[in-house]
Amino acid sequence: MSGRNLITVFEHQSIRFLKNDDSVLSEEQLKTLQSHYGSKGVSYYSLIHNGVRFNEYVGVIQVGNLTIEVLPKADNNPGGEDKWRNVLIGMLRAVGNFDVKSTSDANLKIQQNTILDLYFELFIREVEYLLHNGLIKKYRKKQSNLNALKGNIQFGKHIQLNVTHQEKFYVRHTTYDVEHTLHFILYKTICLLKRINTNANLQSRIGALLLHFPEMPDIKVTEATFKKLLFNRKNQSYKKAIDIAKLLLLRYHPDISSGRSSVLALMFDMNKLWEQFVYVSLRKQKDIGTITAQYSKDFWKPESGTVSHLRPDIVINRDTDQCIVIDTKWKMLYGKNPSADDLRQMYVYGEFYRAYKAALVYPGNNNRINSGNYFTLDINALSDKRCSFIEIKEPGSSINNSSIVKEWQHYIQGTVKKYIYFNNI
Repeated sequence: MSGRNLITVFEHQSIRFLKNDDSVLSEEQLKTLQSHYGSKGVSYYSLIHNGVRFNEYVGVIQVGNLTIEVLPKADNNPGGEDKWRNVLIGMLRAVGNFDVKSTSDANLKIQQNTILDLYFELFIREVEYLLHNGLIKKYRKKQSNLNALKGNIQFGKHIQLNVTHQEKFYVRHTTYDVEHTLHFILYKTICLLKRINTNANLQSRIGALLLHFPEMPDIKVTEATFKKLLFNRKNQSYKKAIDIAKLLLLRYHPDISSGRSSVLALMFDMNKLWEQFVYVSLRKQKDIGTITAQYSKDFWKPESGTVSHLRPDIVINRDTDQCIVIDTKWKMLYGKNPSADDLRQMYVYGEFYRAYKAALVYPGNNNRINSGNYFTLDINALSDKRCSFIEIKEPGSSINNSSIVKEWQHYIQGTVKKYIYFNNI
């Protein structure tokens, strides 16, 4: 734990409100989290007595001026906040959820900032860049009461407004200006940052954006708003800022009924993040083979209803006699075997994909490969069908999120490559 306005925990840990000076949460903050959980619940934490327990999601939750940072952790060793913060940022960067290519590692100051601050800073930098280069303009239809005839007269409104102002014309016309959806979204996000930012270092830059960015109409933003956006050569420079705006606007939950603090949750499923991280790491290794993510096959069809599919995390050399099926699991084995459910899953994958090899990939204390055979229907005999599990050693400590992740990617590439090319495993 660190600081009254910043709480750092690891996945699966709990925080509580206690009626004494050692309380981590205030009573009001706990009530806000309970209200946010609601009757349907949320995926990233569950409610416990006088507190919350975090699930396998990592990231940040902001409750008023309190920021709760939830970090991943593959081991049970105490401490390591800086290390796992670097790991998380590096993993998000690697899979494309957190693009910090425009930001030097020297300027990030990871130890002082939460992931939320870094998203805020990246958004601010992108909008500052857009302002510096000039906001793009678009044509749009507009209705105005003008002193000159321009466009088409709207007779109903014209008569209503200009009976005593015969020098004016109420018209519908085309104008070329900066008022369009891209800027509506950016302006709404700047206003949101002004309201929820608690980092004093960013406050003046947010104020400067509001001063220099043209005031825009307040629009309702939903998932559909972003689906309608089309990017081309002219507006491609807006893509990164819009992506961050989408992340912030759609995950912000204002509490307007009870008057409690609003909640912003930027949480990522660690199982999905580990899967994507292993995939992009293997894609960087050119001599492994053709790598496909989430390659789906039909599995079962009911007499009525939809078909069920099989979808392993990674397929290497699909539809060939050198096909390899890999599934990733974000959990430590601690010397135990994979679960029966995981082994059964890999057996089915091997059958349906006619896989040459099948393996489960876990984080671990060492780079290790262990293989075994499935039994035949005759329980006393082993078949030639095999399944391996691969443990990838967690990276060491580093002050640089780029180098710590490169180390982990190197472990993934080397260990999986060894598994692919050695026929006896």
